[in-house]
Amino acid sequence: MGAGPAGLAAAAHLRSREMDVLVLEAGPTAGSAVSEWGHVRLFSAWSELIDPAAEKLLADAGWATPDLKRYPTGSDWVRSYLQPLADVLGDAVRYGTTVTSVAKQSRDRLVSSGRDEAPFTVHVRSPEGAGHIVARAVVDASGTWTDPNPLGGDGVLAIGEAEAADRISYRIPDLRDQSVRYAGKHVVVAGTGASAKGALIALTALAKDAPGTRVSWLVRRATVGDAFAGSGQDELPERGALGQLAQEAVSKGPVTTLNGFRTARVDRDADGLLTIRSFDGQTVDRVDEAIVLTGFRPDLQMLSEIRLDLDPVLQAPRDLAPLIDPNEHSCGTVYPHGAKELAQPEVGFFFVGMKSYGRATSFLALTGFEQTRSVAAAIAGDHQAAARVELTLPDTGVCGGAGVFDDETEQSGGCCGTPVAPELITLGRPGGQ
Repeated sequence: MGAGPAGLAAAAHLRSREMDVLVLEAGPTAGSAVSEWGHVRLFSAWSELIDPAAEKLLADAGWATPDLKRYPTGSDWVRSYLQPLADVLGDAVRYGTTVTSVAKQSRDRLVSSGRDEAPFTVHVRSPEGAGHIVARAVVDASGTWTDPNPLGGDGVLAIGEAEAADRISYRIPDLRDQSVRYAGKHVVVAGTGASAKGALIALTALAKDAPGTRVSWLVRRATVGDAFAGSGQDELPERGALGQLAQEAVSKGPVTTLNGFRTARVDRDADGLLTIRSFDGQTVDRVDEAIVLTGFRPDLQMLSEIRLDLDPVLQAPRDLAPLIDPNEHSCGTVYPHGAKELAQPEVGFFFVGMKSYGRATSFLALTGFEQTRSVAAAIAGDHQAAARVELTLPDTGVCGGAGVFDDETEQSGGCCGTPVAPELITLGRPGGQ
């Protein structure tokens, strides 16, 4: 499910094992979600954005390898890799096909008898109408892009947030096309991740050409803390540079930072402008536009008839969650993981890609490629290869996780009080999303 980087990689690995595979993509093209942030440049170079099994399929079809040292945009990734890979897979990729639910054939969630042997029924909606597909295994690589977190500080929509939808965006803006919407306006940016940093940089640059543009930056923590951390310690230089540029933008640009701001409600005044209020009484008024970049969450509704074993905090596979939980391992180690950690109680069902991380925001394409290699091996019955997982990721240099509330004690040395040294750790989502 999903013709993005992880879904297509899974298909490539299954094809390399001569297995029948079908990729279901809701959008009109491969990488439809990536295309929506196509203006964003990725932190990873081309060398870290191409799956090995996919590369072989493409090479056999005469594909020209990009300059592996360059850093593509999301659009580059789609145009030069994801769509060509989907084209090589041919009829195995079905576009405009939305998965509405997944179940076990002739069995609802309560029925255990014969469940492991029963095939899956994948219910879909396409231009041809509704239908279902019978499958022996399902790999959910549908990502989290369609489910952004709300502005509300308690994880649900703030009062009035839905009613103000025309003035709220949950995507990093492309100011090449949207400058009129933000130029000369009072803009609120909520969030401290890479996307929020990118928005702050873009808006402060816009302010140089559009006087009157000002930004209110809503930070949920008591202090900005480690929002810019890692700039000098990040083994992904493009991500480290982003932190440095964002820090400069905030210090020199028309940016007002409001710490400890957890939104409770959004009101609209007689002029149509917004007033955003926090639970502790802070207020930002006369807001023209709000850009909410507070992360994403997985859509689990379509899996309501599938038996899942998910962590109650992250909504990630239970065995994987302790390795990526920002409450515990904001700068810790991503241990090698694959089919064993990603499997669910339903035999043959696996999460891969960004969705496998649930609400955790740390993910790299390299992680997804290794996940799909292991999962494909498991589906093919090659359990030795499935267990042989190797995952080495660059150091982020960032301490302090999303789970931190108001108590942000200073760390000494490296992450979590340990000496600064290269580690295997969780990272930011490709493209900074």
